[in-house]
Amino acid sequence: MREVSVVIPNYNGIDFIDNCIKALKNQKDDIPFDIIVVDNHSTDGSRELVQQKYPEAELISLDENYGFCKAVNVGIKAAKTPYVILLNNDTQVLDGFVKNLYHSINRNKNVFSVSSMMIQAKKKEWIDDAGDYYCALGWAFARGKDKPVEQYEKPCEVTAACGGASIYRKQVFETIGYFDEIHFAYLEDIDIGYRARLYGYKNIYEPKAKVYHEGSGASGSRYNEFKVKHSSRNSIYIIRKNMPWIQRILNFPFFMAGFFVKTLFFVKKGMGRTYIKGLIAGIKLPVKNKKVSFQMKYLKNYVRLQLELWWNVVRKLTG
Repeated sequence: MREVSVVIPNYNGIDFIDNCIKALKNQKDDIPFDIIVVDNHSTDGSRELVQQKYPEAELISLDENYGFCKAVNVGIKAAKTPYVILLNNDTQVLDGFVKNLYHSINRNKNVFSVSSMMIQAKKKEWIDDAGDYYCALGWAFARGKDKPVEQYEKPCEVTAACGGASIYRKQVFETIGYFDEIHFAYLEDIDIGYRARLYGYKNIYEPKAKVYHEGSGASGSRYNEFKVKHSSRNSIYIIRKNMPWIQRILNFPFFMAGFFVKTLFFVKKGMGRTYIKGLIAGIKLPVKNKKVSFQMKYLKNYVRLQLELWWNVVRKLTG
């Protein structure tokens, strides 16, 4: 029985999907794995390319673009293995990617996810993501972004694994829930990683698993209307969904400062209105049936996470 399935969500990825699957298949690993491509109703021929060129991959075609979260949930549920790797279509894995992620998560039953070393495809000496942090400013940020690769060669714990190239323990989804499809895209990996932490699981970073990442392959650029709108909306939604009132009160001054600074940042980029509209949309999003219920037995996890949120402010501000 195979231990790992690789789920690749795809939406109009004609420029990337072939190289993504080719690199995955060309690994010289001793860990066999299944490939599941979940297509979000692509119209650029990428779905047909997968169907014709990679018949060994399981192709699941959705009837419209449901976003990243729905696509990966479908793929995770279709997987017949205890571990699932989520892999963006604009990535190219390096040798040992699957093997190193698998060995890292398999060593400790308390680990929910393992994040890989994501390297910038156009600047291969720079990190794109070495695990994700979340801080009391209401910001999520990629550890190591735009810094030299050699500085991030040691494994460590992180707030959450980046959903672009990480492995997850499938059975834990049944306990904490799957990716929240209200997100559609962006910060859904922070949400589920934070949720796993509340339940006492760990998320870690494994530098031996390496992958080149184009970045924003589906949305088009680092800053665009779609990304800014959904990221700002979801940044509010995460707070409302995962934090009890006492935690929101503790962090309120930090939130105000963080969202004010972000507003100024996007005003300078000509996207201030889009960012503010996203924040307002996040306030209006329904959370009644998605909210994480506070439980006293997890109090120490809340305390540990809160201290980490404050410490991550220092990490972010000091670089």
